[in-house]
Amino acid sequence: MNRRKECYEVGALLYMPALNQNAAASVLSGKINGRYSVALCLEDAVADAAVWQAQQQLLKTLQALRQARESGRELPKLFIRVREPAQLAWLTGHLALMEGLVTGFIFPKYSLVNAEAYNECMRKLNRQSAASYAMMPILESEDIIGLAGRRQTLLRIKEKIDEVQSYVLNVRVGGNDFCNQFAVRRHCNETIYEILPVAGILADILTVFAREYVVSGPVWEFFSGEGQAWADGLRRELKLDLLNGFVGKTVIHPNQVPIVNEALKVSRSDYEDAKAILEWDQKNGLGVAKGAGGERMNEVKTHENWAGRTLLLAEIYGVEETVEAVG
Repeated sequence: MNRRKECYEVGALLYMPALNQNAAASVLSGKINGRYSVALCLEDAVADAAVWQAQQQLLKTLQALRQARESGRELPKLFIRVREPAQLAWLTGHLALMEGLVTGFIFPKYSLVNAEAYNECMRKLNRQSAASYAMMPILESEDIIGLAGRRQTLLRIKEKIDEVQSYVLNVRVGGNDFCNQFAVRRHCNETIYEILPVAGILADILTVFAREYVVSGPVWEFFSGEGQAWADGLRRELKLDLLNGFVGKTVIHPNQVPIVNEALKVSRSDYEDAKAILEWDQKNGLGVAKGAGGERMNEVKTHENWAGRTLLLAEIYGVEETVEAVG
């Protein structure tokens, strides 16, 4: 498993259009509750005709955030989602503005067509800068949807990501892009795991990447409405995200942030079992024992990776103090 703490700290990644004139004010207002990261988006959230305008607004937003940081304000991790490698090259001309402020860059539709160009841009950027920048490729391109070539395509994409592994914080997935290919869309009482062709793609991505990389869950579109149906739906999907190996989630509204953080907290029983597994007493010769609550088995060899991830999440997001009921 990936044991780099910073890869788990991205958490709830809040997307904001780079065109948004209030992006800096939203971050600085203090009204967004809980731990989160920010993605200033130059891609799908911006119309083709407004790209230049969005780039100029992005620079203004970065300047406002830099001034706040220099005055002592603590800011969330900040990422820029670019449209194409050429846009990342353009950003290289603004290193003085980004250094110490921008954590890294998000690459949409990362595929065999553009992977080498993105990778080389990252190498060049990190050579030229005194700071170190990270990357988060998004797997959402059409070339991994077709069943016949999916396995080989994912393995080849992984080879490209492996070439720059030290830069990679998360591998991300584009759930809506996959849904669009099948002309489907989930409602607030449905999870993406009920859309079988999309669930199959997500399973294949996890199988290829999740043993070595932190893979973040797909976006949830609902953020308001009568009652709490939207929030209950998000909680259900987050539970399935974590069960299947996703960590973190793309969010599109501040209302979603505390729910993601709540889901990333570790239960008290999981925390106690994870600690016991990683602090295993080998003196009695046993590799298996009862869990902290007495209702399940802990086995040091088969639960070690789970325990390592659990303690990382506990360190970052905390532990629920309410003991889970048995049964």
